[in-house]
Amino acid sequence: MSPYEPFTPANGYDQRRGEWAAPEQQQWFQERQWDQQQQWDRQQQWDQQQQWDQQQWYPQQPSYQQQTYPDPVPAAASTPAAAPIARTGRGRTVVIVLVVALLAVSAWQAFRVEGMIRSSNDLATAVSAEQGRSQELEKQLATVFDPEGIAAAVLPSVFRVRAGDFTGTAFAVGSTDDGRTNLFTNYHVVEETFESGDKSVSLERGNTRIEATIVKVSAGKDLALLRTSREIKGLGVATDDVKPGQQVVVVGAPLGLDDSVTTGVISAYRPDDADGPTIQFDAPINPGNSGGPVVNTSKQVVGIATAKARDAEGIGLAIPIETACDTLGSCGKG
Repeated sequence: MSPYEPFTPANGYDQRRGEWAAPEQQQWFQERQWDQQQQWDRQQQWDQQQQWDQQQWYPQQPSYQQQTYPDPVPAAASTPAAAPIARTGRGRTVVIVLVVALLAVSAWQAFRVEGMIRSSNDLATAVSAEQGRSQELEKQLATVFDPEGIAAAVLPSVFRVRAGDFTGTAFAVGSTDDGRTNLFTNYHVVEETFESGDKSVSLERGNTRIEATIVKVSAGKDLALLRTSREIKGLGVATDDVKPGQQVVVVGAPLGLDDSVTTGVISAYRPDDADGPTIQFDAPINPGNSGGPVVNTSKQVVGIATAKARDAEGIGLAIPIETACDTLGSCGKG
């Protein structure tokens, strides 16, 4: 006989023999099954009692809790409420963008206007400066000595005077109210004709011959006023003081040669000479220049050539135009 018992499972069941291993184990298993059955029965009774109580106290409530859901809202009904909000938001954005754009445009326009104003001010300053420079340039140009330009402006107003056997020079200085022209010359040029009682003289220039009349004379100042019915452009009269060094042009008919031009400078101004104020100049003159105009760089008459020093060169004398105007009173119109 083997000393070892066959292996018996923990639940007392002998798988090999197909029966419980011992009576004690069988009794214990049966008791355990009974206890479990009793517990199950009690649990069932308890559940039934609970259900019965709920039906008694809450007959309207079902034994289970029904979950409720809100009624569905049609999609079409919710859309109109959301649309205004979206449109309002978009409209506000558009307004903001427009305002910003307008502010930007306004700022740009203000900047441009300010720039234009600044440019206009700069331009006005530049124009004013240019005008000032132009005026200064004109003054400088007025002092530029241009004998050719001076001669071209003066010659049409200067004539050779023929009075009997004498010739000299005369120039137009103005006109009368009835359209006649006044001319200045020296008294010694027309002295013989005037003393003879004849007041008619001739004004010649090239092939042109104009009749003129002796209107007034001043033997002491060596001045004579002629007048013609022919309209002739008068020369301007200088009003500035004569100063040494000023450049001049002398126009006349020396030795009967009309349209002759010489140039020089004012050598001196002698206001205290015995015969009255005298202008000394160095431009060459000869017999026949008497009565001719001495003209400055502004094409204005400063004096009337009247004599030259004998046995000397470059010493000519002229009567200031102011003296002639004051004596004969015929400068300008009147």
